[in-house]
Amino acid sequence: MNDDREQLTLLSIFHYIVAGLIGLFSCFPIFHLTIGLTMLFGGFGSGPDAPPRLMGLFFVLFAAAFMGLGWALAVAIALAGRFLSTRRNRMYCLVIAGISTLFMPFGTVLGVFTLVVLMRPSARDLFAADVLEPDLAANNENDATDSD
Repeated sequence: MNDDREQLTLLSIFHYIVAGLIGLFSCFPIFHLTIGLTMLFGGFGSGPDAPPRLMGLFFVLFAAAFMGLGWALAVAIALAGRFLSTRRNRMYCLVIAGISTLFMPFGTVLGVFTLVVLMRPSARDLFAADVLEPDLAANNENDATDSD
């Protein structure tokens, strides 16, 4: 059990690190966004030699979609790291581990290790124990007030 707790804590830290890397890499299309906005607003000139404005729209949409999806993935992975540290929402962590395998090479390694650890029965028990403990504490408080 202590090994599982230690591994879940390490996985939580690595989830934060990978989320930061994904968030950073998701900022790279800012160059495409800048070029696209410049094309849209005619910054490259006008006339027959100027690039078409529709191409600028393509650049803007592509960059915005890539950045938005990347940042959403970074938030989802950071949230999974938080859930791993508090031992809640095991199924969410499993799903995000599967999705994070798409971000090669760091996400692949992190996702596979997370799946391996979370599929162990002892790790499953850690998540179940944390779900049951608040219920037991609430029942003990109700029993104490009923006896007064």
